[in-house]
Amino acid sequence: MLSDVNFTIREKDFIAVIGPNGGGKSTLLKLVLGLIKPDRGKIRVMGGAPGKFSPAIGYVPQNVHINEKFPITALDVVLMGCLDPGRNRPRISKEQEREAAMEILDRLNMAGHVHKRIGEMSGGQRQRVFIARSLMTHPRLLLLDEPTASIDTKGQTDFYKLLKTLNRDVAIMVVSHDLVIVSQHVKNVACVNKGLHYHSHEALTGDMLETMYSCSVEDVCRAHVIARGMPKNARTGKEA
Repeated sequence: MLSDVNFTIREKDFIAVIGPNGGGKSTLLKLVLGLIKPDRGKIRVMGGAPGKFSPAIGYVPQNVHINEKFPITALDVVLMGCLDPGRNRPRISKEQEREAAMEILDRLNMAGHVHKRIGEMSGGQRQRVFIARSLMTHPRLLLLDEPTASIDTKGQTDFYKLLKTLNRDVAIMVVSHDLVIVSQHVKNVACVNKGLHYHSHEALTGDMLETMYSCSVEDVCRAHVIARGMPKNARTGKEA
């Protein structure tokens, strides 16, 4: 249950949504998408009701279920971004759609994997393909729910660098537990734990994290390090 939520996503903003499990992060994205309705209050997306401008919002959910044995390529997946019957954009030919998909895959450094089956890709490669699919409608806002859950630490850093590049053209709102990595790239932070506290990333303090997670910032960072499988001596801060 979320309450007392009040914030604005501005053009070309880059927002990290952080907070404990069950705090309402995914619920917040669903409200913006219009997948669920608030009990009270108002949500406006680009001046209208959520869902009215769905092609203007790209969305990559936390879990994209796929049959890894199904013979579908990266290009096939991206072209699915053109299948929304409610999209409001000029009609283009199949060849133009294919060219647009190829351009987006190239922009996301996936040009060499166009004809590779999605089931044969790494977690990071799949996420880039799913983002490419969401970009086919030229959205003004991109929502991502835990996009780096299946990506290793090195891949996460590269992934957020990619998002920072995309942010030149589109506003981004990303749910993440990767506090250390995400704080290096975002412009603003929305701390969600039943309520919402909105700050610039420079204002992300230990007191704020303690309020959000009900534990100290040291505990949060320690949990982050342990979850990433760092060696025991690295967790204690001792030299290897």
